[in-house]
Amino acid sequence: MKIVMIVAAHKAYRMPEDPMYLPLHVGKAGKSLELGFQGDDTGDNISEKNPEYCELTGLYWAWKNLDADYIGLSHYRRYFRGKRGGDKWDCILTTAQAEQLLENTDVLLPKKRNYWIETAYDQYVHAHPAEPLDLALSLAAQQGESYRRVVDNMKKRTWTHIFNMFVMKREIFDDYCQWLFGILSQVEAQIDISGYSQYDRRVFGFLGERLLDIYLEANDIPYREVPVMFMEKQNWLKKGGAFLKRKFASGKEG
Repeated sequence: MKIVMIVAAHKAYRMPEDPMYLPLHVGKAGKSLELGFQGDDTGDNISEKNPEYCELTGLYWAWKNLDADYIGLSHYRRYFRGKRGGDKWDCILTTAQAEQLLENTDVLLPKKRNYWIETAYDQYVHAHPAEPLDLALSLAAQQGESYRRVVDNMKKRTWTHIFNMFVMKREIFDDYCQWLFGILSQVEAQIDISGYSQYDRRVFGFLGERLLDIYLEANDIPYREVPVMFMEKQNWLKKGGAFLKRKFASGKEG
């Protein structure tokens, strides 16, 4: 079982020592900065779209250029947790732990994010322009009854899997990427984001977070949730305040 977990990064940072992890310089196209990592600008790639696609340019590169039985996506500041206690870097999910988890499932996801006081749909539109999400959901719903049902449910429920983090069996991974980038390319062709803030121009990365659950649920693909650990201290008070501001003032985080 060969597992490759790409680690999306745009700056120099400590990386896990486990050989399962492949540090990937996302958005490398046209940059003089050399991190010493594999770049997402080789082979078939969309590296130049990184300001809009975020870590998904790394996902696209992995889809088109990697050979592995399982492929995953993580971020240089957050990883799946393999154990608790001790130094953080010793707690990151290892190859052996991932193999054990994947004996009984084909997909690993982070723990659900619960919004409690609003739906996952409302949370998105309180933080970002609604038009791209509405179009993406419409395109997904057109792909059959199972997709339409899941899209309807997504608009009502209060949880989602965020971070664009997962590990998938190759066959599922290929099908998901074909589906995901097909929808994103249609949204990109139909939506003008030239007037968006720098933050909201990351729209396709944000959409990827919301589309993952739709794909898995519409195709009845089971998964196992794994805790996520952050390598830097999180200011949850600040994050909570921003969340409430968006909820009650419909502000945009820029």
